[in-house]
Amino acid sequence: MMMKRPEAVAAPSLPQPTAAALQQRVDALTRHFARVQAERMAGLPLLNPALCVEAVGFEWAAQTEDDAGSPPVAEGVLVTPWFMSLVRLPLAVLPHGNRVGCRAVRRFGNERFDFIGGHDEAIGWHETCALFSPMNGFSSQALARETALASLALLRPSADAPTTPATPPSQTNPATPAEPVPARRSFLLGGRPRQGAAA
Repeated sequence: MMMKRPEAVAAPSLPQPTAAALQQRVDALTRHFARVQAERMAGLPLLNPALCVEAVGFEWAAQTEDDAGSPPVAEGVLVTPWFMSLVRLPLAVLPHGNRVGCRAVRRFGNERFDFIGGHDEAIGWHETCALFSPMNGFSSQALARETALASLALLRPSADAPTTPATPPSQTNPATPAEPVPARRSFLLGGRPRQGAAA
């Protein structure tokens, strides 16, 4: 009697860093923080009423030796009425792995910064590096968006700089604000790891 060979089980397909996957992750990010604003931050004086939650300039980061074995990561700037931060958001919804609040030096464009780990069930593990908080120096969403894009332009190689933010079509061509853009280079350099930190 011939023994039947067990059929090979196909490995589950892993998510790929496509444009659709990027939009899906960015949408999840903005929905989560809009919900935080409505449910946890409502009525707090920390909020700037002129601003709303918006993801700016997100794109898949280039893989480095530090990222070996890790899922692709989307990078960009998250604007909210109470903070603006660089964000690293993995393609997969990952568990926190006891890393919430832990600092790690990560490459973002041409620079390396101290990022802090966070986690929420809706978006999974992610990392942030603060640029501005609070946001009372911004008089309009257009000014905050312009500052976010200018910050990304400082960090990313010119060939990789985004031409449009990840925003609804109605917001992709805002009028140039008359207000001066708040100082941003000092905030970016302030996020660099301290001398002697791991590189």
